[in-house]
Amino acid sequence: MITSSLSDKKIFISGASSGIGRVLSRDISQHNAELHLTARNEDRLNETILLCKQGTANSYRADLSSSSDMQQLTDSLPVLDGIILNAGVVEYLPVKLISEKKLRDVFSVNFDANVLLVQQLLKKKKIAAGASIIIISSISAHLGVPGTALYAASKAALIAFAKVLASELAPRKIRVNTISPGIVKTAAIVDNNQLSDAAMQEAEKAYPLGYGTAEDITGQVVYLLSDQARWMTGTDIVMDGGFMLQ
Repeated sequence: MITSSLSDKKIFISGASSGIGRVLSRDISQHNAELHLTARNEDRLNETILLCKQGTANSYRADLSSSSDMQQLTDSLPVLDGIILNAGVVEYLPVKLISEKKLRDVFSVNFDANVLLVQQLLKKKKIAAGASIIIISSISAHLGVPGTALYAASKAALIAFAKVLASELAPRKIRVNTISPGIVKTAAIVDNNQLSDAAMQEAEKAYPLGYGTAEDITGQVVYLLSDQARWMTGTDIVMDGGFMLQ
């Protein structure tokens, strides 16, 4: 019988201290999953733990760009049934202002850390047969918006990586999919956005269904984690409220 239950599944989520990662942690806990959450900021990560009312939630403070933190984290984790790679940084600047440091800063977090994390988990046999790996990308990977070259390229690289990974892990029935959201209104987006409220409202007109929320992402993630998505791998799911219809 194919089931949507996540009860007792061991689920790992990176970038769990804020935004989409925090909401995913809170909502997936309601499915009685055993959560293993990581982020760089321990205080904010502990705030996320307090939101996880059901199941169990374990926290691991780690900077995934640090090889020692990566080693300690992957040694500490159990064999996982689900992996959500959500940690990332946003950096916007025109191509003429790109420096080698900026290039490395963005790719080391958005791409390198995710690739090396999966590599370590596979090497240490920490991914169960039949597991589901979900990588959060962005619709920026599909667009050509000025100023987004580094961010878009790093997210596009994740989509390409996921497709190859899906092929390599298919013999073990491990599924790998990416989700590419448009603008999702989280506290971090609202607080850090350089646009005025009026400009944000004007930009939202390009989204036929309006901006999304982190909760909109949760349902798709739960589906991909569940056995109901057992025949789905190597797919990039665009969730953008119709933005790319324009």
